[in-house]
Amino acid sequence: MTVDSPAPPSERQSLLQHYQHVRQHTANICATLEPEDCVIQSMPDVSPTRWHLAHTTWFFETFVLKPQPSYERYAEEFETLFNSYYNTIGHPFPRHRRGLLSRPTVREIWHYRQTIDHHIQELLEQTDVTPETCRLIELGLQHEQQHQELMFTDIKHVLSCNPLFPAHVAGERYTVASRSQPWVEHTGGVVQVGAAGDHFAFDNETPRHPTYVNAFQIAPHLVSNGDYLDFIRDDGYRRPELWLSLGWSQVQQHQWQAPLYWQVDGEHLQEFTLGGLQPLQLDQPVTHVSYFEADAFARWSKARLPTEFEWEVIAADYPIEGLASEDYGDRQAPVHPTHAGVTRGMDALFGGTWQWTSSSYAPYPGYRAPEGALGEYNGKFMCNQYVLRGSSCATSRGHQRLTYRNFFPAESRWQFSGIRLARDVQPS
Repeated sequence: MTVDSPAPPSERQSLLQHYQHVRQHTANICATLEPEDCVIQSMPDVSPTRWHLAHTTWFFETFVLKPQPSYERYAEEFETLFNSYYNTIGHPFPRHRRGLLSRPTVREIWHYRQTIDHHIQELLEQTDVTPETCRLIELGLQHEQQHQELMFTDIKHVLSCNPLFPAHVAGERYTVASRSQPWVEHTGGVVQVGAAGDHFAFDNETPRHPTYVNAFQIAPHLVSNGDYLDFIRDDGYRRPELWLSLGWSQVQQHQWQAPLYWQVDGEHLQEFTLGGLQPLQLDQPVTHVSYFEADAFARWSKARLPTEFEWEVIAADYPIEGLASEDYGDRQAPVHPTHAGVTRGMDALFGGTWQWTSSSYAPYPGYRAPEGALGEYNGKFMCNQYVLRGSSCATSRGHQRLTYRNFFPAESRWQFSGIRLARDVQPS
């Protein structure tokens, strides 16, 4: 098949089914929300649910449908209102003001989604759809899955600001027991990292390349709430020697005393979850901690955070297993980190929390951002951010992969971010 030859019917049908599944999962996330929930922006990093619904639809309209010769835009003003950061194709509405948009209404956004879904289905039913169009649709689906996770984390922050502490989903928390295992050791040397092959990967996961790692050990489990509570009770938030300078400034400025969503009243410990305010479960993974908190905890533990390459070479020896956000929906349980079960001595590489690494988010050797607007997707954010690896309880099924590079600023806490420790192996 040449580059310009049409995509085969089986590929188009499979892609349409995948499209429908992903879009339905987005709708499922919103099933328990009221319109009033969907319009609130509780802080600049949070986007209203209504905006996520519109932006992911705007992506398909802009990059897939708009280039089609006969397509007419749904609404010209949407090009600005729901553009996130693609400056080469317009002037995005300011992120911190998204909560000021009372119009278009939530109802209108659902109609917008249905209209674009209809056009995408019609497009994929045509016999002359090119492989390039199929690749753009796949990119749009991966993009929507990123926003599905943001929908969970953003609505959690929104609901946490309500003194009624409403639940996104009322039900028992999904728990899986963890077992104590020895640390996993790697002898070090030259290793291959990064994405290769025909499977989907974002451009920031490429190119695959060699790098060197020293001998190291990595913890078989995520740091638990109980572990982190010991850090707090040992005055972890009041000991500047444990903190990076910028981290200590954050602690002082924002008066951090515990992870985001913890409520500590003497010995009474609670945590706001997507299931409402719940007793803190000490054996479950700690989450909603910043890079600064993860780094301070690691220093207190006489350990360190792994590099992203150490994490990847260890994880490469294990299957991609772990709970996905759909699993919680199937159980009618609130999305919340849990130990995802132990596989050959390694626990929750995927499906518990994203794991902070000590690696700055930077391009791989030989990386080149794609040309055009889609080149703005990842490359321009490679500054002042740190890489997280794995996936979280809020990550959608099919969006978990070994080489995925998540990234956030060091002070970010509202994502499902946790801690896995590493330590050096001293030469004998």
